[in-house]
Amino acid sequence: MMMSRRTENVPCTVEIEQTSESLQANVVLEGYAPEAGDKVIVHGAPTRINFGERGVFACHATVIHAGLLTRQATRLLSYLELTELYEIGFSAGEA
Repeated sequence: MMMSRRTENVPCTVEIEQTSESLQANVVLEGYAPEAGDKVIVHGAPTRINFGERGVFACHATVIHAGLLTRQATRLLSYLELTELYEIGFSAGEA
C-alpha cells in the first residue's frame, strides 16, 4: 500500500534583508503554524536582493505534513541535539 503525505497550500510573507547590519531571510506562514517534521516549500520568492536592500514579498507555500513517526523522531533528534549543545557550551575546558 502506498502512503501519501497530506499537503496544504498557504499564503506567506517573505522578508529578505542584506545590509551591513544584517543578512537574513524569514518566512511567516499565514494561518498555519508548522509542527515538528513538517516541510515547507516557498514558491515565487526572490532568491537574492542587492546589498543594502530589504524586501517584503507576498508569496505562497506548500506545507507537507509529517506523519506520526516522523514527527516523533524529529522531536527526539532535536532534543538530543539540544543536549549536545549544552555539553559543548558549558563544559569546563582549557582556555
